[in-house]
Amino acid sequence: DEQLARLRSPIGLDIGARTPEETAVSIVSEIIALRTGRSTRALSATDGPIHD
Repeated sequence: DEQLARLRSPIGLDIGARTPEETAVSIVSEIIALRTGRSTRALSATDGPIHD
């Protein structure tokens, strides 16, 4: 039950994906952002440095 509660649907970032390849990029992007504790906002909307 705990693991099931962690699932998200739909998965992926809203990047306007149209092809299976673009959908894969969208999904992997969300996974990486969550794993690294990053926000999913656009880099252009970020103040300050983008690298640690």
